[in-house]
This record gives sequence, C-alpha cells and structure tokens, in this order.
Amino acid sequence: MLGLFLANYEDFRRRLRRRLRSDDLVDDVLQETYLRVERLDPDAERATHPTGYLFRMALNMAADHHRSSGRLLTGEEVDDLIQGADDHLDPPTVLSSQQDIAALGLALDMLTRRQREILIAARIDELPQVEIAARHGISVRMVGKELKKALETCATKVGRKSVQRFGPGAGDPS
Repeated sequence: MLGLFLANYEDFRRRLRRRLRSDDLVDDVLQETYLRVERLDPDAERATHPTGYLFRMALNMAADHHRSSGRLLTGEEVDDLIQGADDHLDPPTVLSSQQDIAALGLALDMLTRRQREILIAARIDELPQVEIAARHGISVRMVGKELKKALETCATKVGRKSVQRFGPGAGDPS
C-alpha cells in the first residue's frame, strides 16, 4: 500500500488542495496519511479499490485534523467534500455514510422549528449570533442555548460527540 500511496502522492496532493484550499493543511494531512499507511499490516486484507481507499483515508485525516483543531467545517467545505467524494468507496463506507445522513435527518426532525432555523443559520449560512437573535426576536444568549441544544441533539442521534467552543469570541460568529 505504501508504494501505491507514493505513486499517487501528487494526484492526492492536487485533489486535496482543491478540496481543502490550504497547502499547509494538505501537507499535514499527507504526512499523517503517510505515517498511517506506513504502519498498515502488509498482510491485511486489501481494499477493493486501494487508490480510493487511500484517498478516503486522507480525507478522514483532514476531518480528524479539523475536529482536533476545534474548527468546524463550513457549509461550503462540507458540500465540497460531499460533491468531491471518491466514486470508488467500498460498500460499508457508503452504507455508514447513508446511515449517518438518515440519522441526521431524523435529528433535524426532532428539533423545534426555531432550533432548526438557528442551527442552519449558524452552521450553514454562517450568520453571527447577533443577527440570528435579531431575526428571531430573542437574546444572543438564547440563541447560544438553542444552538447548543440543537447540536447536542444532532450529535447524540448520529452517535458523535458534541464539541463546544469556549474562550474569547466563542459566541461571536457561529
């Protein structure tokens, strides 16, 4: 697998640069992916589409990097990753992704109308909480509470951990 990774390195770099829009992030992701591929058991079962598997591994590294840095993906970045997803994904990955999307849909249905609108305004439209508060005629603090509740509901339903941002400016643009 390491040889295949190295043979496709420049292609992976080009594809990741187009999606991540950051040379530094691409370098970090490729380095982390290299280290993970290097540790793979050579006798392990091979993927049906090894190049797609390696690229998906790099995308997962990018997602892990975003999570660990406390930065949330923007709506545009999520769309780019979804639209640019490799066509050669293995069936278990496709099924898992479909289940996550279905669970997220159910979670959104569980939210109140205001929570759903606040979540979309904050995470997809990237509006500042002050503007969201003005739209709904509520306080900024209430927007934060509703957003937190919506994120926790979605995270629980999808089976993920809800990460809260703290510190200076954490409640400004959402």
